[in-house]
Amino acid sequence: MWQIYLKNFKNYLTLERSLSENSIEAYWHDVAKFWEYLEISLPELPAVEEITDKHIFDFFLFIDELGLEATSQARMLSGLKAFFKYLSIEDVIKVDPTALISAPKTGRKLPSTLSFPEIIRLFDAIDLSTPEGTRNRAMLEILYSSGLRVSELIDLKLSECYFDIGFLRVRGKGDKVRLVPIGKDAMHYTTIYLEEIRKYQPIHNDFSDHLFLNRRGKQLTRVMVFLIIKDLALSAGIQKNISPHTFRHSFATHLIEGGADLRAIQEMLGHASITTTEIYTHLDREYLKQTIVDFHPRSKRR
Repeated sequence: MWQIYLKNFKNYLTLERSLSENSIEAYWHDVAKFWEYLEISLPELPAVEEITDKHIFDFFLFIDELGLEATSQARMLSGLKAFFKYLSIEDVIKVDPTALISAPKTGRKLPSTLSFPEIIRLFDAIDLSTPEGTRNRAMLEILYSSGLRVSELIDLKLSECYFDIGFLRVRGKGDKVRLVPIGKDAMHYTTIYLEEIRKYQPIHNDFSDHLFLNRRGKQLTRVMVFLIIKDLALSAGIQKNISPHTFRHSFATHLIEGGADLRAIQEMLGHASITTTEIYTHLDREYLKQTIVDFHPRSKRR
């Protein structure tokens, strides 16, 4: 029945609300994402008349955890409110579950989410004529293309980079391991770093398998990555208060707004409990890779 209501909702927006095509698509997209969330979070999809404010609230907790910023959440709530208002007009539901749900506070923007043009401005501000610049470009490309936490980035090992199949083996919180797709640009710049910079620098024995190293051949620190990004934002003229986590939020936000599957995003971020063996029985690796190809802005640049 959900598909029927979604189709009729679209007709309602077109004929009775006279909204623009872009607004109609945005509203439909928001409701479709809520429907998708219900499918992956509940053992059985409830009927529309069974939806309560708790379902709505839990959905926004979910997308907030994925990193969708407050302004985007507020827009999605508008779409859901329009949908349930339509159902009320049609006497499909007696109580509107969104009636008491208020929009998230848009003033809370720590960390901010960068737009795709801002991401490119940051990348373009990197001086690739220096060894550190080449390394930094590779690091930020990986942060944005794979949604890694900064701790996961600095712990990333050479032996866990499977460029032949386009994946990174990432060890996240609680020592949980997951496989994450890596974009072509990230692989390109990381390969340049490996072949032209890292190969020729002295490397401390304890860190011979760490991918990214400082000038002394040791592991980078979280603070150093933070400072690198702060300096780049200044060079690029970006006024937002950003951090390494901003790239993770941007990764999730751009995929969600592009229409990517919520479950795929959740898995790539490592929010689900995934062990080394479970990764092969959860979502197919090729499906995760295709999600990046289809919905990540970096894959559509050329």
